[in-house]
Amino acid sequence: MPFQCPECSTRTLKITHKLELPPDSRSDEITLQIVACSRCGFGAIAVYEESRRGALNDDSFDHTGYRIGADDLAALRKAIRACPRPTNHRCTCATHRKLGARSESGRWNGLAGVRRESAFGMRL
Repeated sequence: MPFQCPECSTRTLKITHKLELPPDSRSDEITLQIVACSRCGFGAIAVYEESRRGALNDDSFDHTGYRIGADDLAALRKAIRACPRPTNHRCTCATHRKLGARSESGRWNGLAGVRRESAFGMRL
């Protein structure tokens, strides 16, 4: 299902690559995504985080896109492509080890070296 592109406002933004990452101290599911617009050529990353902690049936999620530099985007795309099992958060490849990094408090920070220029909502 396509999302709304933040550049051209059409519903042509699609997830082209994704990497399922291990849960952290806050989220039960973390997915790093590469997104691209088939109309205007816009490209960015998105992060989907879901938590099922707390009260029964109290799921919460956050799906946010980030504009990043072209070099960082190309490097992340290449890293995800290098993973033999991108949909397996238990994969121990170099890509999962690097992009699944956590802070001392156990919070995911695998994008610590990536400069995010601005955020946008991932809208259906």
